[in-house]
Amino acid sequence: MANNLWEVSPEKMKVVTADEMREIDRMTVKGYGISGTVLMERAGLAVAEKIRELYERRKVIVLSGGGNNGGDGIVAARNLHEWGWNVKIILLSKENKLSPDCLKQYKTAKKAGVVIAFRDHITGKDLHSALVVDALFGTGLSKNISGKTAELISFINASDAPVISVDIPSGISSDTGQIMGDAVRSDYTITFGLPKRGHLLYPGADYTGRLFIEDIGFPDELLYAEKFKAELLEKRNVSLLIPERQRYSHKGDYGHVLVIAGSRGKTGAAFMCAKACLRAGAGLVTIGIPESLLDIFQSRVTEEMTLPLPDRGDGTLSSKALEKILQFLSEKADVLAIGPGISVTDDTKKLVRELLLKSAAPTVIDADAINSLEGNKQILKKAKAPIILTPHAGEMARLLNDTRYKMQDARTNPPLPPFAKGGRGGITEIIRYIEKDRINIATKFAKETGTYLVLKGVPTVIAEPEGRVFINPTGNSGMASAGTGDVLAGMLAGFLGQGLNPLEASILGVYMHGLAGDMAAKSKGEHSLIASDIIDSIPEAFQYLQDTGYKIQDKDIMHYESCILHHEGYGNAYTS
Repeated sequence: MANNLWEVSPEKMKVVTADEMREIDRMTVKGYGISGTVLMERAGLAVAEKIRELYERRKVIVLSGGGNNGGDGIVAARNLHEWGWNVKIILLSKENKLSPDCLKQYKTAKKAGVVIAFRDHITGKDLHSALVVDALFGTGLSKNISGKTAELISFINASDAPVISVDIPSGISSDTGQIMGDAVRSDYTITFGLPKRGHLLYPGADYTGRLFIEDIGFPDELLYAEKFKAELLEKRNVSLLIPERQRYSHKGDYGHVLVIAGSRGKTGAAFMCAKACLRAGAGLVTIGIPESLLDIFQSRVTEEMTLPLPDRGDGTLSSKALEKILQFLSEKADVLAIGPGISVTDDTKKLVRELLLKSAAPTVIDADAINSLEGNKQILKKAKAPIILTPHAGEMARLLNDTRYKMQDARTNPPLPPFAKGGRGGITEIIRYIEKDRINIATKFAKETGTYLVLKGVPTVIAEPEGRVFINPTGNSGMASAGTGDVLAGMLAGFLGQGLNPLEASILGVYMHGLAGDMAAKSKGEHSLIASDIIDSIPEAFQYLQDTGYKIQDKDIMHYESCILHHEGYGNAYTS
């Protein structure tokens, strides 16, 4: 069984904010004697080399702002010019407005004979057969883009010219991925040291295109500093979490999961959750169901067992099921998953809340079990067992939809949006708020409630009580269909049953769920993908992770298999 493998796995790739990247920059200069000029030279050279790798020699238009991002672009232009490329720099800032480092690079490029024009627009003639390098604004952008610069960006986006952005597409918030007025839509983005949050969060990820992460000499101890709490999941680390299977073992060694799921009209949710749990490797799975639906379940289950529970006579669970569930957990099951398709009634609300307070089994709370906690998130703090909570944005909004949370959060940054009179805000409004700041909201919620939060969406974000947050790169639009969340809940419970701790189960479950979805989409197409296709692809996802990540030999020797973050058809489009 795994034992804190995530903590001892190789260096994880951090994902930083603009302030955190500035701190790395500052400490590199101050503590390691590497000047800002040297870093700019290395960054610009990395951009030029990547352009030369991606494209045949052609005309290049470098759009440069007056800050350090513009300086990086000027260095790239100078290198391309020295290699014989046809390069033109269009500077949007006047010479007396350039930052000191940018001014130095401007003078060097001018002396080298690079064509430089000071103007705030480009023409169709400029773009004809040209490659555009966007070096207008970097991670330091602090206000919305407007006026002639916004018109320039719109002109670029409307053209057929390929675009490469330096560090981050101009106009994308490096912290949230939101568009600040207008933004450059890039084919490629070349960033330095570490990815920024805005590269991975939407809509910024769409504008980033394919992301290359270039090493320009930042010290490892800065790049991997513990104080940076956000991490990007990579297969080389995730693969280490796959539970070991011993040759001499039996089904009891891999956990017994109790899945409380299903109600009249929603039996499919229970079947998919239980099947995914088994596919994830659980030794035994029992489905706890409303007793009036027993015949339906008995006719469909194969590997799973059933536990009929008291119901209300309408095909939904009664709160009287509590004692039977607690007894089963104390005598037979190791892990509880509750929520898929149970419906939201007064009885299910009471049942979910009582189980939180009385069950000691590690628990996955999903779907209707989350909705049963609407306006009562405080009860999560009192939970007796470790909790993995798996809301999508709508379910998360319901959890946040109470006056107490609004009043508390209003004293922090960022606050929740204004609520309607009476203390309850519109769910749609809160969803918009969540989607604009997924990482900070997930982090705050997990810390306040003591839960392991899996905030599903694009991208799915995992937050843990100690303040760390993990960004998942796998998955696709075909997974936006009914039942995929039930599959994830089952996988998470299956990994808990095999001995992974809640954080490790969340990381492996989320990454592999998306990976199985990517594999299913490759054969089925995103339009036709359904949840059961993901279940069918779990074995292939296991095999892929085991074949391409780290492998441990002789128990303690790690052999590096791949540092590539992008693999054709699977995972994401980030490359280091």
